[in-house]
Amino acid sequence: MTFVPGLVLARRFHDEVVAPLLARRLPGLRYAAGLLDGGSELFGVDTERSTDHDWGPRAQLFVAGPDDVAPVRAVLDAELPAEFLGWPTRFVGGPDVRLGVVNADGDRHGVSVDELTGWLRDKLGFDPRTGVGVDDWLATPTQRLAELTGGAVFHDGLDGALTAARARLAWYPDDVWRHVLAAAWSRIGQAEHLAGRCAEVGDELGSRVVTAGLARDLMRLGLLVHRRWPPYAKWLGTVFARLPVATPVVDGLTSALGPGGWSDRQAGLVGALETVAGWTNDLGLAAPVDPTARQFHERPFLVLDAGRFAAALRAAIGDPALRARPSVGAVDQYLDNVDVLGHAQRARRVAAALRPD
Repeated sequence: MTFVPGLVLARRFHDEVVAPLLARRLPGLRYAAGLLDGGSELFGVDTERSTDHDWGPRAQLFVAGPDDVAPVRAVLDAELPAEFLGWPTRFVGGPDVRLGVVNADGDRHGVSVDELTGWLRDKLGFDPRTGVGVDDWLATPTQRLAELTGGAVFHDGLDGALTAARARLAWYPDDVWRHVLAAAWSRIGQAEHLAGRCAEVGDELGSRVVTAGLARDLMRLGLLVHRRWPPYAKWLGTVFARLPVATPVVDGLTSALGPGGWSDRQAGLVGALETVAGWTNDLGLAAPVDPTARQFHERPFLVLDAGRFAAALRAAIGDPALRARPSVGAVDQYLDNVDVLGHAQRARRVAAALRPD
């Protein structure tokens, strides 16, 4: 079977198979279709390796009401063809897998059917079409926002409802953006001096571990500065490197994480920090801050003193209630656990615990 990028495969599967089938068997059906539920194909980073699980001819259908779900599923279950472009349209896998492995003997196909409002509430914990509040933004992991605003809509016959939902999630309001950026710089400021201190006492492994954490946080921050939702770890480096201006940061972090000693590590890390600091100033969201590194107290290593950027961004927040919140940002800036971040209600409960009384 010839590899076809998954999003291309899914669009063709909808346009050439699913849509004609529904038009013939359920004429007048109002539905939307797309691919928004996760997977490397949503970001255009899938390869032949991706085809070994949760990949194949598939699509998501969204209907207007719960009574429409069963008839659509019945038609699809009975009449979808066995293969498309040489790929089986059935999948096999246990009850705990998301989709499974494409297999001609599989017992399920890859076209889901959901009522749109219920699906949005399940994935996000709210329906963005009715508005997105500060609490909603801060309780939603950027991976989920990347999925829902990435991928593609193949058809929107629900009066543009799916397109409208995605548009509401396009990007943070400016004050929320300032809050999230401030939290990212605060986190960097809390750790940036530790790599040098570890190296100073001969702990090269510890210094590398700290540097790796800073590199992750800095790449996420760089994406946020450029209005890109940071994906989870598997795709973070790939998506970051696609930024047109990423090269100096990629080069700096590559050097910082390379085989060299502390002097190389510090030079690479400082260069990357100064670059992202300049990007932050260029946004105009806060008063500019000197983006050059400086000595950490009297100790023989350099830091950006990233808390200066956090303070400037917090001072520029217009909403006093948001400005008064703890500077921890969105839920995936202080929590890194798939079993929480992957479930909207769990993530919302954690985020709610940090709301001011």
